[in-house]
Amino acid sequence: MNDLREPDLPRTMKQRAGKALRSGWTTGSCASAAAKAAALALSTGDPQQEVEIALPGKEGSWTQRVRFAVDRCEVSPARAEAVVVKDAGDDPDVTHGAQLTATVSWRAEPGIELDGGVGVGVVTKPGLGLEVGGPAINAVPRAMIARAVGEAVDLASRGVRVVISVPEGEVMARKTTNRRLGIIGGISILGTTGIVRPFSTAAWRASVEQAVSVLAAQAAGTAGGDATLVLCTGGRTEKGAMALLPHLPEVSFVEVGDFTGAALRRCVEHGVREVVFVGMIGKLTKLAAGILMTHYTRSAVDTDVLADLTTRAFPEKPALAAAVREANTARHVYELWDASHVLGACADVLCEQVAKVLERFARVECGGCLRARVALVDFTGTVMVGSSADWAEGGDVRHG
Repeated sequence: MNDLREPDLPRTMKQRAGKALRSGWTTGSCASAAAKAAALALSTGDPQQEVEIALPGKEGSWTQRVRFAVDRCEVSPARAEAVVVKDAGDDPDVTHGAQLTATVSWRAEPGIELDGGVGVGVVTKPGLGLEVGGPAINAVPRAMIARAVGEAVDLASRGVRVVISVPEGEVMARKTTNRRLGIIGGISILGTTGIVRPFSTAAWRASVEQAVSVLAAQAAGTAGGDATLVLCTGGRTEKGAMALLPHLPEVSFVEVGDFTGAALRRCVEHGVREVVFVGMIGKLTKLAAGILMTHYTRSAVDTDVLADLTTRAFPEKPALAAAVREANTARHVYELWDASHVLGACADVLCEQVAKVLERFARVECGGCLRARVALVDFTGTVMVGSSADWAEGGDVRHG
């Protein structure tokens, strides 16, 4: 098994520990606001100074609305262009200050045509959930842009072409992993909630540790005194974990972000005896490699680990293992497993290795003993596709 590693945070992330951290806006939110401003300008002939857009919420809702200042807006009879400057809050985001630019023009057919312009990356490899050859604009931002433009133009009767561009986006992308992932020529338009929360900072690590302490304190007041901590990498996996483990109280679920190691240390300190980890394939792969602090600046997905797991599960499939080793991303591996009808079996082996890593880290690095159960969920966060061997022993379990 690989050596255990818990890389430290970048110095710039630790400087704000203990201070209140400010949330910001994703590139998807800013692109949506720019697109709405340009669409309004095109339909009314009036440049826009600010716009309001809806953010995606729980269970498909769009109830939260926020306003954005428009940095620049120009309009002519045939086209309009608007710029919204990204504010990433206190998250260390290379796209902070980026000029999200939307150019909107009329087209003959009703509906919306969306494309990427200068500074928005082009997808050249599989494994990202996006069309190869298309712009690196993820699914949620696409839906946000379509909704925002639809509030400005009746898309059932009129058609528009929307081009999102980011001046200096290609330069910004050099500080990301885009090129390694096969995204060439610019940044990605990202986001699942529209909001950038500074999860990757030292203050977020402190909040994870605090959540473990709260759980342990509440468990100490119960009859049995035992507590199960469920570590989730984000909002989608937390929602899925709650559905998988409905018998556990809400306080048991913690969005751990990148700080699995910190959470385990606090678990051992407070005598928490069981940890459940629910995550997607990217984070689980890093954990399987023995990396307990999984921030993107300190670790990368190692497809060699997944290739070795594939061989362990299916030694008679060397060609599949070779393809996994050369895969572009962890998601690409997921798709290869799925296409070869071995997703569940390989996911089980991955989860089993992660469980062993978590237990070993608690024993070797923290001086304690705890039981770890692990589940891999799909990219919606709601369907469990694999688990460690003793998963079902933990109580009520629901498979998607």
